[in-house]
Amino acid sequence: MNNMEKAIDIIDNFEVGMIETYSQTITDADIKAFSGISGDKNPVHMSDDFASGTKFKKRIAHGLMSASFFSALFGMRLPGPGCVYLSQNLKFLKPVYIGDTVNAKVTLIKLNKRSRRFTFETNCYVDGDIVITGEAEIFLPKNC
Repeated sequence: MNNMEKAIDIIDNFEVGMIETYSQTITDADIKAFSGISGDKNPVHMSDDFASGTKFKKRIAHGLMSASFFSALFGMRLPGPGCVYLSQNLKFLKPVYIGDTVNAKVTLIKLNKRSRRFTFETNCYVDGDIVITGEAEIFLPKNC
């Protein structure tokens, strides 16, 4: 890489501590669409009658649906288009119900500019409570 390329490398725009957020209210249509895409038709997501007999008392959203909001943040905002999702660990702490607004937040906690790898803390909140927590690793190719 010559000095001109080094000066305009997008990787220089990033620093530890950067944050991005995304919010979406979960609807019945979202759950049905996610079920169709994922193939997960578990009745705890799809049946009011079944869900009423569980500890949740009503239908819950697929955990991975809320976690997928991290992908929206990485692919569109931070680091943005062209990045590659390398890994994600998740811990599901509380259920998400129809009508809940999920607030996804990613925080850049480690950046290796040489390898172009980012490590993010990933959290989803509903009404200020953490419902999902985890950590993700993202790669940003040089041509982005």
